[in-house]
Amino acid sequence: MNTSVSILAEIPEDLHESLKSYLDTHPDWDQDRIFAAALSLFLLQNGDSSTPEASQNYRRAARVYLETLFQNPE
Repeated sequence: MNTSVSILAEIPEDLHESLKSYLDTHPDWDQDRIFAAALSLFLLQNGDSSTPEASQNYRRAARVYLETLFQNPE
């Protein structure tokens, strides 16, 4: 079972406008899915897997990223 945690984040207005525009043209995506994909991709690109704990965190981020990208529209 996947547990979700709600976060509150401030983003630049230009980024928010881009996000709204993307969501308007991609109805199978929502804000939560985009943030999960973006954050997990950031962690993958900037993560470290040199220790067992870091490696486990890297695999978790990879799983979330792939699940988010390939989830079927509801």
